[in-house]
Amino acid sequence: MINKKAWDKMKKLSIYIHIPFCVRKCLYCDFLSAPADQEMMRRYVNALCREIIRKSSSYKEYIITTVFIGGGTPSILPGEWIEKIVRVVRENYQMETGCEISLEANPGTITSDKLEHWCRAGVNRLSIGLQSAKNNELEALGRIHSFEDFLCTYELIIKYRFNNINVDLMSAIPMQTLASWQETLKAVCSLNPLPVHISAYSLIVEENTPFYENPPKLPEEDEERNMYKITNDILSDLGYIQYEISNYAKSGYECRHNQVYWRRGNYLGFGLGAASMVENVRYSNIRKLGSYINLCESDLETMEKSSLNHLSKKEQMEEFMFLGLRMVKGVCEEEFYKVFGTAIEETYQGIVEDFCRKGLLKKEFCEETGEHRIMLTRYGIDVSNYVMAEFLLS
Repeated sequence: MINKKAWDKMKKLSIYIHIPFCVRKCLYCDFLSAPADQEMMRRYVNALCREIIRKSSSYKEYIITTVFIGGGTPSILPGEWIEKIVRVVRENYQMETGCEISLEANPGTITSDKLEHWCRAGVNRLSIGLQSAKNNELEALGRIHSFEDFLCTYELIIKYRFNNINVDLMSAIPMQTLASWQETLKAVCSLNPLPVHISAYSLIVEENTPFYENPPKLPEEDEERNMYKITNDILSDLGYIQYEISNYAKSGYECRHNQVYWRRGNYLGFGLGAASMVENVRYSNIRKLGSYINLCESDLETMEKSSLNHLSKKEQMEEFMFLGLRMVKGVCEEEFYKVFGTAIEETYQGIVEDFCRKGLLKKEFCEETGEHRIMLTRYGIDVSNYVMAEFLLS
């Protein structure tokens, strides 16, 4: 038993677990995922558990604050396999009381039996991939479900008393108009009870996807910008707080795991191609499924040696700024100085002042915390990629 004083001194660590399987790959998806048969998935889960156990000896001084099971489609696995994975984490790592355990799930892959196992595993947050309430738009994306499937799934989840639910939505997609996006938002906001978290991302066409090879017709840039504005208007009226460029939550239900990434906390990735960043060392696992399973079965290292990167002070500063500015509260000047021993204005001479004059950034003082913060304005969010690129040091 670890006493409270020692517990409080332990370093914080988040865990990401990658499940690289799906029923069918969506037309826009560039994630490391693909369909697989039951035997391959079974071998993968066993290999994954071996990796989790084997690496645990290196993290005895850490306490796990969040676990995120993503993919792919984790809900494609039998429920007892998810329960097994979480149990292996619990048995081999120190987990914080109230640890946030999230699982990504898609309509059409969720059953009562799986929900029973997820509850027993201690999963306390579900992220449901809806994307659109319009069936023609879902079909254009290559999704396997209809909006009616989503409604049945949501009703089933509520029966199992999950109250921390995120719904994923996607704007600026094929077939979509400003009016149809508004209808999707209103459909989600008519759910009873309301989801406590909504992620509303705009489509980005990535390389090595069908959409990249055969580009679909997408809404114009002005229409996409109006979609973003309507999202904020509708959700804020219902009490959702925008806490990150694409994420809205009821108070107290912000995704703790994702905030670890934006605040450059420590995270450890398990599974095929999973990324880690611990004490400013970044690396990724091997990306070939057969090789990953063979390495785990032989208790050998799964890390891609070429991916090992000890982040320089310059790289850490860059990440502090362009990840931190994704959050609506922005970055803290005092924290930057504490971490790097220099002021933001000194490191980025003239950039902050110039963007403030242009109305892209603003400075605020928080009396409650005594912090000076720098954040994007509403206009700055519209051109956030341009703003953040300026914080890459030459």
